[in-house]
Amino acid sequence: MNDLLSVGSAALKKAALNEDAKEYLLNNKVLYPLLKKAADRYIGGETLDDAVEKVKAENNKGLKCSLEFMGESTSTKHEANEATNEFLRIASTIQSLELNSTISLDLSHIGLAISKALCIENFSLLCDKARQANIEVIISAEGIDRTDHVIDVYQWGIKKFDNLSITLQAYLHRTKDDFADLIKESGRIRVVKGAFDVPDNTALPRGDTLNEVYLSYVDQLLAINHKCSIATHHEFIQQEAKKLVDLYKPEKSTFEFESLYGIQTEQLLALKNEGYPTKLYFVYGKEWYLYLCNRIAEYPLNLFRALDDIVN
Repeated sequence: MNDLLSVGSAALKKAALNEDAKEYLLNNKVLYPLLKKAADRYIGGETLDDAVEKVKAENNKGLKCSLEFMGESTSTKHEANEATNEFLRIASTIQSLELNSTISLDLSHIGLAISKALCIENFSLLCDKARQANIEVIISAEGIDRTDHVIDVYQWGIKKFDNLSITLQAYLHRTKDDFADLIKESGRIRVVKGAFDVPDNTALPRGDTLNEVYLSYVDQLLAINHKCSIATHHEFIQQEAKKLVDLYKPEKSTFEFESLYGIQTEQLLALKNEGYPTKLYFVYGKEWYLYLCNRIAEYPLNLFRALDDIVN
């Protein structure tokens, strides 16, 4: 069974990166609405207004949120600038509606895949707008081929803005060295396991060793009261991280447990009810194909749940 799940997960990760398949499905009048029914479980909606209503509801339950306009790898300056304008609109909306929410984004959505200079230009606009509104901006992880560029932009930005955070993927072997550098910076480190398909010998497989590595990063962050996000749905890691929190007793403003919308939200609510800071991560937009594939790839048996969503 585990072998079949691994095969299914690998296939879904490859499907997520197939641009031809994505374009075909998202422009197919029959398949699009069917797959959208499966995606609705995991996304805030297709518009900012859709997502805002869900964020309001979760804020009322006591959950902090994060908002991301889905997309990556824009190929023209116009597309990158349009995406940047949408992120600026998110910042304005969070401020005007007084939402308890941060902003998350892929740097390649605002120009990194075109040029670092364009990305920095757009990123500066967003960070400045968000700083004025006291909103944290979290840089999401991307494929291993972009990790150096993502870290470079973050290290440039953290010297100018005090509202930045970065995501590190625990499964990458290189993260040990990246972590050693980035823990010296003041920005929040968001720790995820990692979900991208990567070349052989560059990452750990899912399992006990990865769990130990993940928790070692959390341990180091909590031990020195460094700002961090414990971004996982894995109940074992959540419970072990709770023990570390209780051991080190960091300031509540420095750490948070984070989950993606639609996945084991009841575990996050339980942590919130126990008094731990919590955050629910929302994405919205029409570029949900890759996101849906990755969510199912994390646990391929969710494919059956997706089928149930489609037919009901």
